Amino acid sequence: MTPEQQVAEFVSQVVKQMGLGLEARVETNDEGTRINLEGDGAEVLLAKRGEGLQALQHIVDSAFRRQLGEQKRLFVDCMDFRKGKDNELKAMAKFLAEKAKLSGAEQSIGPLNAYERRLVHLAVAEVPGVASESIGDAAVKTVTISALKK
Repeated sequence: MTPEQQVAEFVSQVVKQMGLGLEARVETNDEGTRINLEGDGAEVLLAKRGEGLQALQHIVDSAFRRQLGEQKRLFVDCMDFRKGKDNELKAMAKFLAEKAKLSGAEQSIGPLNAYERRLVHLAVAEVPGVASESIGDAAVKTVTISALKK
């Protein structure tokens, strides 16, 4: 059994113990492996802007960090909630990058956790003529996007 399959089985057991009728499906793409949960009870994980889903992600990260290593990224999602939020965040980052480039004024987005900051930095990197920087203390920081000096 691969580490990804072990994680999917673990996640299935956790949601089953929570009394949720969710089924785990493993999807692999360029960004890493995504375990998407679908079925009855999704609202429990998605309530309060996905706090339950974030907690489940944290448990998986802690439990499987050694097995997966730093190179492999594994995401726990529910009804494609994170995928949608990720796409919104990337689009907002690109929009703010273009705005910074055109206006010359710094743009900020946040506060964001480390995962969200990574998505913003990668999206901003796709826009020529701008740079991004994380600013703040601890785990939750703001990303500032600015036009490069000519």
